[in-house]
Amino acid sequence: MGEMTTTTLDDVWALFREVAEAQKETDRKFQETARAIKDVNKRIGELGGQWGLFVENLVAPACERLFTERGIPVHMVSRRVMKRMGGDTLEIDVLVVNAEHVVDVEVKSSLGVEEVREFLEDLKRFRQFFPEYADKRLHGAVAGMRIEDGAAAFAYRQGLFVLAQTGDSVKILNDAKFAPKVW
Repeated sequence: MGEMTTTTLDDVWALFREVAEAQKETDRKFQETARAIKDVNKRIGELGGQWGLFVENLVAPACERLFTERGIPVHMVSRRVMKRMGGDTLEIDVLVVNAEHVVDVEVKSSLGVEEVREFLEDLKRFRQFFPEYADKRLHGAVAGMRIEDGAAAFAYRQGLFVLAQTGDSVKILNDAKFAPKVW
């Protein structure tokens, strides 16, 4: 027969100490992983913000040319216009203005139907936040580096200009017979 091993109380305590040390090491590794995930999430957020800025920097300069070609001469293009009223905020990515018109341009890296719907709600609040443009015809435009299926057609039907990246430029996707809605 085989030898019998006797486990003493000291052996049990030594085993508990080993398990406790292993648990401490596991906890330390989990904390390191959690910190690494937090850092990656922060960097992704920063990249998303930078991507949005890149898109705005591509769209804003193109607006002068694009809207002038559509019969809306441009006197001023402003980026990131924000107004607060009574605890509420309205942020405009690109604002295009001339003597008779104002165009609120919503810029997204990826434009979907839901983003168009949200923008339509913001357009309804525009005159409340910007009464200085009360005498101008308000139009809306959406721009996206990537436009999800159905979003361009939905925006078009709502009377919005649709801007998209083509190569290293931006163009208006709406055809010549498009009549923009006035809000």
